[in-house]
Amino acid sequence: MSAPPPRPAHNRPALIALVVLVASGCLALAWWQWERFESGTGTGQNLGYALQWPLFAGFAVFAYVRFVRLEREAEQPVAPRPDKVEAAREIPPGILPERPKAAPADDPETAAYNQYLAQLHANDIDAQVRTAGLHSPERNAG
Repeated sequence: MSAPPPRPAHNRPALIALVVLVASGCLALAWWQWERFESGTGTGQNLGYALQWPLFAGFAVFAYVRFVRLEREAEQPVAPRPDKVEAAREIPPGILPERPKAAPADDPETAAYNQYLAQLHANDIDAQVRTAGLHSPERNAG
């Protein structure tokens, strides 16, 4: 006994029932909001909701139709067209900006600047220790 053929994805009764249920629920809420708007205590907010709920129902139907179309497109094999075969492209030189070069480690300007920063840090630590009333006989500034 062979297995039954697979059912098309766009013909799912549960999904169709869900879309019908959601759309009819949205339309029922629109009707309820319209009745509230026409009552003595109705406001413009009720009118706005009465106009929005049918849009939500329409979106549920639109989403289902779009889902079906995407599934049908996915089922169809895409054959490569021989006239549209493109070779891999390379980025021509000169289009992208040059990457910045790192300063060499033995640069005297960089070493002097790092020494200056270390001295500033040590002075800041000394000031904080004095402000806190602590005495630091030794310090390690790096």
